[in-house]
Amino acid sequence: MPKRGKKYIEALKHIEEGKLYSPEEAAELVKKTAFANFDETIEAHFRLGIDPRQADQQLRTSVSLPHGTGKTTRVLVFAAGEAEKIAQDAGADYVGNDDLVQKIQDGWLEFDAAIAVADQMSKVGGLGRILGRRGLMPNPRSGTVVREVEDLPRVINELKGGRIEFRNDRTGLLHVELGKKSFEEQQILENFLSVIDTVFREKPEGVKGIYCRSITLTSTMGPGIPVDVALAQQAIGQSASAA
Repeated sequence: MPKRGKKYIEALKHIEEGKLYSPEEAAELVKKTAFANFDETIEAHFRLGIDPRQADQQLRTSVSLPHGTGKTTRVLVFAAGEAEKIAQDAGADYVGNDDLVQKIQDGWLEFDAAIAVADQMSKVGGLGRILGRRGLMPNPRSGTVVREVEDLPRVINELKGGRIEFRNDRTGLLHVELGKKSFEEQQILENFLSVIDTVFREKPEGVKGIYCRSITLTSTMGPGIPVDVALAQQAIGQSASAA
């Protein structure tokens, strides 16, 4: 067992052993237990009942968080001609084609999200081994491959405004950043519910049996807060009804 510091042990006292919390309770607790002297990231972790080796049990999707992530998202766009100008005017941080491909091959990765106009994918495809392992590869399923140049401003604004992409890892776990400890409790809750709703709505077709085995909400340095899966599903149902 790793040795825990005094602040962690004090934070842990707020969490009742063996109890599963509602999303509302977890959102309140995660702020109380975030003790570090910096603006910790709030994260949700899902243990999914999937077989990551099966193509029809992979979860890869995106969600637009109502209150963003609390981070500035640097957006790169692979584009040429008219699309290049549209992307620049829409506020993309980096725009180009062959020049950006070469920079990335040389080791440059100073961006947080990448978009490609469809006609550039023949060039971008060779970057899969570099971008794929970092979750930066443009992908039609996540909406980051754009076929109509008129859609570029919308996609760029969504990514800068809080749209995030996530996918399960090789063990069937899912890790999603959903805010900062400086967020209001309600903001954390609303972002959390948006993530939960997306995870359940995008359930892979090939999954059999229990889909979501556990949900944990935590901050960067704080202890994990176990969330009741049934109450989480109930909360997103109520949220949808209210909307």
